[in-house]
Amino acid sequence: MKRSTTALLTLGTVTAAVAGGVLFLGSGGGAGASGEGGKDGDGLPPATATVQRTDLVRSTTVDGRLDFAQRRVVKAAVEGTVTVAAAEGETVRRGEALYELNDKPVTLLYGPVPMFREMKVGDRGSDVLQLERNLRDLGYGFGLYVDTEYGKDTEAAIKRWQKHLNRTATGRVGKGDVVFQPDRVKVVSADAALADQVGPDGPVLTIASTKPVVRAELEQTDGALTARGTKVEVALPSGRTVRGKVAGTVRPEEDGSEGAAQEGITVEVVLDGGARAVSGEDARAAASVTFVSEARKGVLAVPVEAVVALRGESGGYGLQIVRGTSSTMVRVETGMTADGQIEVSGAGLREGMRAGVAKP
Repeated sequence: MKRSTTALLTLGTVTAAVAGGVLFLGSGGGAGASGEGGKDGDGLPPATATVQRTDLVRSTTVDGRLDFAQRRVVKAAVEGTVTVAAAEGETVRRGEALYELNDKPVTLLYGPVPMFREMKVGDRGSDVLQLERNLRDLGYGFGLYVDTEYGKDTEAAIKRWQKHLNRTATGRVGKGDVVFQPDRVKVVSADAALADQVGPDGPVLTIASTKPVVRAELEQTDGALTARGTKVEVALPSGRTVRGKVAGTVRPEEDGSEGAAQEGITVEVVLDGGARAVSGEDARAAASVTFVSEARKGVLAVPVEAVVALRGESGGYGLQIVRGTSSTMVRVETGMTADGQIEVSGAGLREGMRAGVAKP
């Protein structure tokens, strides 16, 4: 896993950062400690940097890959022989066959309730309701009253549908006849080939939604970056950069890598612009994913090397502000650091001022 992190310095390392350069240390009661005066024309720094108003962003960058959201494995509900294998990359819609088992189509229907039983006259439930809605939307709803009861009207609609599929018109729907999914799906991989024997709960194919995503693996210590809604920037294989956000984490079995749980955390990133964002991109090439862990907008910032450790009773940090041939020590509060810059604030500190910088 290729990874890079922006240069970050905690307050505890600021002193170390400037120790090798020019340190201006107040005595606790003089101008250097108070920041209220005192000129040091003979002690001007070797260089200066401008106090800038800018945005600071703390980020972590890792490799990612293009994929599709919500991967899951479709398993056979009954024993049989695969007579038509799934076509990888194909998009399957309502009423179409995901695959064929024993020369009979296993049909995709839409709905949140999985196929958990045979359905027949007299049955009631939410699964019956979603079955009837599919029959209606597929054009077999003549005379069908859509409700939670599997009645004679449902049986008649099922028979019409079965005849269209060249199935025996039993008026019943077996567990192995249909697969319910929330929407259309894309076939990611065929887990069973033509003529393979599959038993109940044997994997037949892996599917996903048609929504493109980027998957990236973070280290266990980056758990805070996996929160839903964390903002990211993705450099696509073509070189284009698009924005996105974390949709959630992916379990190892969904990701197809057994060791993922031990090595890191796999997250799924949705892209602004959806399918348009990845149109024409090479799905086999790596993408670069930058996770933004913290951002400060419109703050005053200087290079870390400009911050001075103050000694004395008050301690703290300061900047040596240079005006012409003189300088004044100004006490500052420090904040976030990123990319060698540190957030500073304090009375009298303004954008455009020149602050002393220690020697490199």
